[in-house]
Amino acid sequence: MSSKDADAAELTEAGAAVELISDSTAPPPQHSFLARLYTGTGAFEVVGRRRLWYGISGAIVAIAILSILLRGFTFGIDFKGGTTVSMPAAGGTGQVQTSQVQDVFRKTLGRDAASVVIVGNGASATVQISSETLSNDQTAKLRNALFDAFAPKGTDGKPSKAAISDSAVSETWGDQITNKALIALGVFLVLVSIYIMVRYERYMSISALTTMVFDLTVTAGVYSLVGFEVSPATVIGLLTILGFSLYDTVIVFDKVEENTKDFQHTNRRTFAEEANLAINQTFMRSINTSLISVLPVLALMVVAVWLLGVGTLKDLALVQLVGILVGTYSSIFFATPLLVTLRERTELVKTHTRRVLKRRKPGMPEPADPTADDASGTEPSAQTNKPAEPAPNKPAPGARPVRPTGTRRPSGKRNAGRR
Repeated sequence: MSSKDADAAELTEAGAAVELISDSTAPPPQHSFLARLYTGTGAFEVVGRRRLWYGISGAIVAIAILSILLRGFTFGIDFKGGTTVSMPAAGGTGQVQTSQVQDVFRKTLGRDAASVVIVGNGASATVQISSETLSNDQTAKLRNALFDAFAPKGTDGKPSKAAISDSAVSETWGDQITNKALIALGVFLVLVSIYIMVRYERYMSISALTTMVFDLTVTAGVYSLVGFEVSPATVIGLLTILGFSLYDTVIVFDKVEENTKDFQHTNRRTFAEEANLAINQTFMRSINTSLISVLPVLALMVVAVWLLGVGTLKDLALVQLVGILVGTYSSIFFATPLLVTLRERTELVKTHTRRVLKRRKPGMPEPADPTADDASGTEPSAQTNKPAEPAPNKPAPGARPVRPTGTRRPSGKRNAGRR
């Protein structure tokens, strides 16, 4: 081979070497946001930013508690007792306004009503007047005054006193309803606590129960802050969303339990990284479950508020909507980060994390049999304690696999390469 051919070959090899180095140092291509969300590759850092989520969660809880202490709750007639008078909002004198009804109530009984609201829309709109318990004479006097002022129409389209209805709940009955609601909530919490403590280990149980208290506090705080009326339907909806929140937390914890099983025998990821991977792997399931749950609730709110004007359905839909959103947030951004924080206080996780981080440092030797070394806790023998290549760093989250430069893509032919 001539000198020119040799020089050309050297230049070609040098160019290939430069190309190899440039390819190896180039950043790996990234998957799209939706692809990473769907595949659950661990691209979204949740556990690593748990201080941020703790701050947000703490602020939400603080606002909820302050609202409960300062504003309190707006209890419905079923809890505090009282009288409710209802009539069609479209009377013989035109559309009824709440201020007009309040004026009639004040002139008739000498005091203001506790609340006057219009529920529903269109022909189904109804005026609801809530007040302290009224006697039979006071109720009859109020009904006559309302009929004289607004002439509400009955089912036949003519003014009728029968279009005005009233219902009364005594304070004793309200106390009984309140006690039964508290007993139902307490029994639910006790049964759920027993199940969680039997199903999971100690730290998972603490995290799940704390998350459930978080959901309960925030939902109650939202009701207090916005001024939603608390009714028996609210208690039913609250029990429902606590069950949903527990279900979503169990889904995430099951994946965490699967990923961290015998984690101390491997040196690839830390406990926190395995838990973060579990969150990513259940992202889509949590989102899909929440969407499927929210859509019927929104439809229920539309039917209850705009079409039927049924207050009970409205109360039930509101607490479910708030609870689903809060439960989805807490199961992802509060429960698992809290679990990692508790587990990282144990000596087992601390030791394992130090070993994984030490292995990732360049130039550090790696045991020949990591499983045996981790299980026994003994040092490797002198024969196996020879210098090894540096362990690769943690792969970039969401990175697309890159084929090594210089390798040939399989052609599928049986005798490919034989010339």
